[in-house]
This record gives sequence, C-alpha cells and structure tokens, in this order.
Amino acid sequence: MTTKCVDDFRLKLGDMELVPIMIGGMGVDISTAELALEAARLGGVGHISDAMLPTVADRRYDTKFVKEKLKQYKYNVANTDKSEVKFNLGQIEEATRLHVSRTMEAKRGEGMVFINCMEKLTMNAPKETLKVRLNAALDAGIDGITLAAGLHLGSLALIEEHRRFRDAKIGIIVSSLRALQLFLRKNSRTGRLPDYVVVEGPLAGGHLGFGLDDWMKYDLASIVTEILAWLKAEQIDIPIIPAGGIFTGSDAVNFLERGAAAVQVATRFTISNECGLPDETKQEYIKADEKDIEVNAISPTGYPMRMLINSPGIGSGIRPNCEAYGYILDSNGKCAYIEAYNREVAAHPDAKKIKVWDKTCLCTHFRNFDIWTCGHYTYRLKDTTRQAEDGSYHLLSAEHVFKDYQFSKEGKILLPE
Repeated sequence: MTTKCVDDFRLKLGDMELVPIMIGGMGVDISTAELALEAARLGGVGHISDAMLPTVADRRYDTKFVKEKLKQYKYNVANTDKSEVKFNLGQIEEATRLHVSRTMEAKRGEGMVFINCMEKLTMNAPKETLKVRLNAALDAGIDGITLAAGLHLGSLALIEEHRRFRDAKIGIIVSSLRALQLFLRKNSRTGRLPDYVVVEGPLAGGHLGFGLDDWMKYDLASIVTEILAWLKAEQIDIPIIPAGGIFTGSDAVNFLERGAAAVQVATRFTISNECGLPDETKQEYIKADEKDIEVNAISPTGYPMRMLINSPGIGSGIRPNCEAYGYILDSNGKCAYIEAYNREVAAHPDAKKIKVWDKTCLCTHFRNFDIWTCGHYTYRLKDTTRQAEDGSYHLLSAEHVFKDYQFSKEGKILLPE
C-alpha cells in the first residue's frame, strides 16, 4: 500500500497550486457558504450551489422572492397548466449576486470557491435563466463555475461575452468519455477548453449520469482511465477530478497516483457542522445501513437519484408548488410530478390525502430537506465519528474531515477526540 498522502500532491489550475481536495456542490444550500469557505481557507476548493437561490436568499438574507412570486401567480395555483409561471430574471440575478458576493467577501485563505450550476434547473425558461445565473455569478466575483446536471452543449456561449470568461475557472461534470467529447466539440467555437473536468462515477450522491438499471455496471476507475488515455492521445491537457465513492485519503491517493489532478468529495462532509442539513437529518445519515440506501426514479428530471429510503419526501402527495417555486418546470411549463399528482387525484377523488410514489415534488422537498440524497458509502459514516451515551453521534468539523482526507494513510480514518 502506498505511503503517500493527499498532501503530497497539488492541483494546478493556471498559476494556482491547491490542496487537491474539492468539496462538491450539494444543493439546496447543503454545501453552504460556510462549508465552501472552510475548504478555501484550508487551501482546497469548495462549492456553493446555485440550486433554488431565490429560496436560499429568502432564508439567508431576508429577501421575499418566493412570497412575491407566489403572490404574482396565486391565481394559477389550481390550474394544471403552469406555462404562465415565469421567474423574474432580475430577481434571479439579484439572488445570485447576493449569495455569491456575500460568500466571496468572507473568503479567507489560499483556496478557491466555485459555484455548481445545474443545467437541469430549467425554471420554465432554460436558456434565459441559465444565462442570468452564470453571468451574475461571474459579476459577483466567484472564482469558478462547475457546469453540472446536463451536457451544457451551449452553456459557454451564454457567457463568452463576459469580461471574466477567460479568467474565471470553468469546469464540467461528466460521467463518460462520450459526454466530455460532446461538450468539447459543441463548445469548440468559443476557443476555450474547460479548466478542469469532474468525472462523476456511479457511487455519487443525488442525481446520477447513468441509467436506472445499469449504473452498477460502471465503475469510476475505469471511466477515469479511459478519459485520461483519450486526453493523452489527443494531446489535450485538462485536469481530471474523479468523484463518487472516494471515502478515505487513501482512496484519493489511488486516483492521484494514476494521473488525476484532484478528487471531489462530499458524503463525509454531510455530517459536518458547516453542512446545511438539519442536525437531526445528519443523525439519520450516520445511522443508515447499506440496505437503507437506494437508487430510484422519483426525480422529475428523468435522472436516477440515490437517497435514503426513509426520506420523508418519498411517496408524499403534496400539491405542486410551482407558483412559489417551479425550478424544475421545463420550457413548456411542465413537470413530471404535476402529471403524477394529477393522475393520483383523478384516481382517488374522495381522498383527503394522496400518495405519489413514482415522482416527487423536488422543489418543495429539497427546500424542506425532506429528500435525503446521499452517496453510496453513506452507511460508512458511523465509522468516521463516535457515539455518545445517549445514542446520538458526534458531528464533525469540516476542518477535521478535510485534514483527514489530506493527511491520512493506509486507509485509516481519524476519529474525533
């Protein structure tokens, strides 16, 4: 077994040299500013997420974006047609600027803070809202943007006129060589390669870039090896950052020794004090066994999603809250949950409370922390901390988890004092 640790390597992004640890961008405000700022302070890369930022801004900065949107479209609540429900682009811009600028003002240390931007956050105007979100993040001083949850075949074109287009770091998350090749080909006319590529494997948390029935046939190491070999053959120099199932510092070193530039990790930080999950939910993560984790198809986006099977949002038949939220509405104002909900209402006209098992209202349940997305190795979290006399588990500092990744060897995990 190698005697090296993660700290023996460095992630090189332009003229920056960083600790090769990137904390993934977990929404909705699960990867908080506080978590991202700790990663930056410690010399690595942290992510905030731009998922549902008007909702996040209301919670953090006492804005009233959700209330104002609901008031504007309250007349449409009972209507199954949500095509009229649009976001105010000015408010999207303001929410993004507010969250990013406040985060960057608080940044300390030699690391960087990126924002995770999901293409599948379609918001009933995919191109328009994505353009505003990307440009507002650059305006507000974000160090970099990670393009996520989609192929992003036209995303670079949305920001190529921005003054920071070639200065800010821009990366893409892919789950296959083919996806990377498509991205590079479709965005080649901008004359700009991504500064890094996160290669996310099938053991990651949340939405997966694999099929519901075949995700288990793939493995991260094979995908990374294939991508590294292709880049070398094409003489393309892009840092590759594996993600999904990297649970120890030794796991990370295995990838770094094979040519990866860094690793992206998230699961172990879900039980850190800085993570945005409620403390009682963090306890559920720690207590989970392997049998308590599933990959299902309840996301309206069409992507499979990994979560804890006792997530309160599974089976919930709440009325769609598109007038207040509506982040998943496609360009025609449709969402798969609306269809599933209406089907169950029609099938049970006298029921006071219905159940919808095949889809869920992601907007409401993510807002309320009721969909507990998680990585495959969440069941190992109990091995990273200590149990108190009352049966609960000690939560960890982000610094503790970060430094354990950075300095641990031989597959060991440092428990808290």
